[in-house]
Amino acid sequence: MLTKRIIPCLDIKDGRTVKGVNFVELRDAGDPVELAKAYAEQGADELVFLDITATVENRKTLVDLVRKIAKEINIPFTVGGGISSVEDVSAMLNAGADKIAINSAAVKNPYLINELASQFGSQCVVVAVDTKFVHGLHTVHVHGGRTSAEIDTIGWCIECQNRGAGEILLTSMDHDGTKNGFASELTSEISTQLSIPVIASGGAGSMDHFADVFTKGKADAGLAASIFHFNEIGIPELKDYLRDKQIEVRI
Repeated sequence: MLTKRIIPCLDIKDGRTVKGVNFVELRDAGDPVELAKAYAEQGADELVFLDITATVENRKTLVDLVRKIAKEINIPFTVGGGISSVEDVSAMLNAGADKIAINSAAVKNPYLINELASQFGSQCVVVAVDTKFVHGLHTVHVHGGRTSAEIDTIGWCIECQNRGAGEILLTSMDHDGTKNGFASELTSEISTQLSIPVIASGGAGSMDHFADVFTKGKADAGLAASIFHFNEIGIPELKDYLRDKQIEVRI
C-alpha cells in the first residue's frame, strides 16, 4: 500500500503566509521561508505554495520567494498561483519547484493541461480544483474561489486526468478553514473514479480528520494550513497517530 502524505500549504499574499475561513477573512500566519524550513525538518512529505492573489505584476516576487524556499527544503515542492503558460512553468521549475498547480488557467483553457503534461510530464502537473456545493451540485470555482465556473466538479476532475494531469488538489471551499473535517464523501467519490492521486484540502481540525479522509475519503494525501501554522498539531505527532490507526505514513 502506498504511504499517505501529509502536506502543509503556504497560502501567500504580498509575500506573507496567510490563512482565512471559506477563502476570506485572511490573517497573517508568518514568514513563508521560515515555515517551509520548519515543515521540512518536522517530516512533512511535501510542501504546497499558492500565491492566492497572483497577478502579472507580482510574478517576479513570486519567483524570488520560490527560489528562497527551494533552497531551504529537501522535499517535493508544488507551486501555484497565476500560472498560465509553458513559460510560467519553466520559470517556476528553474526557481526550484518540483511541480506546478494550475486552476483558473486550466478551466479557461483545458488544453493547457495537455500542453504542460506533454512538455514537462504528468508528474509535474497538479490541477487544483476549488469546489463549492451550490444548488445541489458540487461546482468548480475559479479566481481564488470568487467565481463559479458552472462546471461539475467530478466531471472536471475526470477530464483533467484524461488530459494528462498527474494529481488533483481538491479543496472544499465549504470546509476550508472551518476545522470541522475534510469533505470525505466528495473526496471518496472522486478518488474512486480516478487512477491518479487526490490530495484532500479544506477543513482539517484534528488528527482524526486526517484518519477519516484517508480511510473513508480514500485520499492519497491530506493538505492543511492553519493547524500546522499555529502549532495546533505537530507533523511528527500526527504521523504517530496515523500509524497507530494502521494508516501507512512515511516516518
